[in-house]
Amino acid sequence: MSTTRMSQLLAFLEQSPGDSFLTFAVAKEYETLQQWEDALAWYLKITEKDPDFVGVYYHLGKLYQRLEQPEQAIATYKTGMTAANKAGDRHAYSELAGAKMEIDEDE
Repeated sequence: MSTTRMSQLLAFLEQSPGDSFLTFAVAKEYETLQQWEDALAWYLKITEKDPDFVGVYYHLGKLYQRLEQPEQAIATYKTGMTAANKAGDRHAYSELAGAKMEIDEDE
């Protein structure tokens, strides 16, 4: 991905600073650039400001797995499952439960 795309996303986010989807897009862009710590920081911004944004938890959990932090990944998946359940998002709940189970089986 190019820095042009990142610049565009950051410009959009500057116009709509509370937009969780744009924040998520920035985090994903950092992840694509393999800038793991930056991606982590942006994902965590979402969980702090908009804990009901269900889409963040799967990606954050996977990033924790990449960073070899399985306990954080499991905790993230559990939090996401609670948020998905609250939102009535059964698909997200199933994905999060499956990702969590995958780790639990490994240990």
